[in-house]
Amino acid sequence: MKSQNSTPVALVTGAARRVGRAIALELARAGCDVAIHHHNSEEDARRTADEIRALGRRAALLKADLAVPADAAKLPERCAAELGKLDILVNNAASFDEMSLENFNVERWNRTLAVNLTAPAIIAHHAAPLMRAPAAVINICDILAERPASNYIAYCAAKAGLVSFTLALAKSLAPNVRVNGVAPGIAAWPEHFTDVQKKSLLARVPAQRAGSPEEVAAAVRFLALEAVYVTGVILAVDGGRSVAW
Repeated sequence: MKSQNSTPVALVTGAARRVGRAIALELARAGCDVAIHHHNSEEDARRTADEIRALGRRAALLKADLAVPADAAKLPERCAAELGKLDILVNNAASFDEMSLENFNVERWNRTLAVNLTAPAIIAHHAAPLMRAPAAVINICDILAERPASNYIAYCAAKAGLVSFTLALAKSLAPNVRVNGVAPGIAAWPEHFTDVQKKSLLARVPAQRAGSPEEVAAAVRFLALEAVYVTGVILAVDGGRSVAW
């Protein structure tokens, strides 16, 4: 399939569910064709694709395990083969595994860093030669990169690395590709969180509520399509939590 040059094409990793799904749909509503990466959530990915097509945009499904470097490396070319080009890359896929120093496990540590940090770098490396100005990379970071939680040490370390990588990439790909990050606070509750945990976290949010996947998606759309003079920025979408920790 070939894309019309005037239609932006976006690749969103982890786009089958939750925040990734909201980002894919928001970009489709903004006029983009979307490549939906997923790992094991094929049914959810198909539903997301159906919703995108109902909006009059094209969608492609790309299955890959981002912990496998060779799989991650192929995603940009697969996107271009399916939709004709690649204009917007959103590195959203994440592995949110609980781990403290006491229950440190090197295999889980390596997989968490592989999905959250190494895969975005690999994908960006292979995407860059395909992208032509105006183009954009958006990395989904986390406010925990700067305010780490001791029971999520691998995840926090990976997201801190992703922040630094985002800023370095903004220098590397300028001026043709803008690179920014979005750092959510509470956007979609982890499924294992209890009501007590949720109440404790919300007490620290000046906005006095949780955010939503759609609010994160709106920030991604802004940085990808509207903020044409913005690069090298990490935009917190957290209701003020990062300044009121």
